[in-house]
Amino acid sequence: MSQHPPNSSVSHLRIPDDRAGQRLDNFLMSQLKGVPRSRIYRIIRSGEVRVNKKRARQTYRLEAGDQVRVPPVRTAERGQAPVSRELGGRLADSLLYQDDELLIYNKPAGLAVHGGSGIQVGLIETLRSLYPDTTGLELAHRLDRDTSGCIMVTRERPFLRRLQKLMNQGGVTKRYWLLCHDFPATHTSVEASLEKGGRGGERIMHVAEDGKSARTDFRLLERFESLALVEATLVTGRTHQIRVHAQHGGFPLLGDPKYGDAERDRPWQQAGVRRLCLHARSLAFRHPDHGGFLQVEAPLDEAMNRALELAREAAAT
Repeated sequence: MSQHPPNSSVSHLRIPDDRAGQRLDNFLMSQLKGVPRSRIYRIIRSGEVRVNKKRARQTYRLEAGDQVRVPPVRTAERGQAPVSRELGGRLADSLLYQDDELLIYNKPAGLAVHGGSGIQVGLIETLRSLYPDTTGLELAHRLDRDTSGCIMVTRERPFLRRLQKLMNQGGVTKRYWLLCHDFPATHTSVEASLEKGGRGGERIMHVAEDGKSARTDFRLLERFESLALVEATLVTGRTHQIRVHAQHGGFPLLGDPKYGDAERDRPWQQAGVRRLCLHARSLAFRHPDHGGFLQVEAPLDEAMNRALELAREAAAT
């Protein structure tokens, strides 16, 4: 299989065994270096990309032996934005765990996990730039742009498939810390199906009976009058799940521009809280290769710690 299809003519690529299970859009990102994700989505939607001579969705999971037609595509006019020394340094400092197959980072709030939708460089593009000799870097899962904390990046496709299988089977425990308004008890579970919607091109999730099943378990860690520090454990892993379930349960997250309560957030914003108060605190699982138990915790960043300090100060007055 050609690793870099020429931009001047159509290429037909046969999918090898080690690419089986990869999404079509991610496969094309690895082949069309420098082409923005938005452009790749367009050529898939237009039918210029074909799988076994048929149209395919960007989410299609490739199978070994599939034939993928890749049209001639010019790279972005401005090219990929250079990775700043500051961002590279921040990521180097945020590495929580590494071995021959896996990297776990404490992703900064405000950094998208990948480029697209007007974002030229995300976490994965930055890491590929920092480690050009490691050609198989892939995200194992995702975090919202404004969520900080633990995110896993794999070095090779076969390990990625094993890790994702483990996640799909519930073998990875993901816990998040959040600040929210009016948490109702010491423990509560929200089980409500979710489906995607949209308004003005913005992706929004909402509770719907015919949506995909979803459950989040919430546990009180610390209460500060109207605010609370809460731990959320994902039983399922839907888009924006914690944020929507918190809103549905009547305890919206502090600083959430999509699902929060702007009126109740206002005095905290004026006091200096400028971020979504959601942090992927820890991951725990048995390593797919050697079977050893692995638990990784991500420290809170300065902004999240400051929000906690303000909540404690307000409760003490």
